[in-house]
Amino acid sequence: QVQLVESGGGLVQAGGSLRLSCAASGRTVSRRYIAWFRQASGKEREFVARIITSGGGTSYADSVKGRFTISSDNAGNTVYLQMSNLKPEDTAVYYCAASSYGRTYRTDYNYWGQGTQVTVSS
Repeated sequence: QVQLVESGGGLVQAGGSLRLSCAASGRTVSRRYIAWFRQASGKEREFVARIITSGGGTSYADSVKGRFTISSDNAGNTVYLQMSNLKPEDTAVYYCAASSYGRTYRTDYNYWGQGTQVTVSS
């Protein structure tokens, strides 16, 4: 079993920054890949960023490249999503997801947190 708890969401003005955290626990092999997804109202859940906790490799959706940074502590117990230059279009519920292997597909991930709301005002 893997448990994921997101935190750090809130209300921020356009152009501002937020840092989300994902606290991960459970079998390490089952959470080697940690990803962030987001779901805006009325839209499907979409990929944001991914990190390989054992190796540090990262990937990003085109919409957030250059603005968001995903990182992990050395043990892979906490994964962060540093969000800068936020736009109203970034408003969504952000979810942390984990798997032994995962790409950008929602179905690749076995474990999910409950999400944290990010609202960007204009």
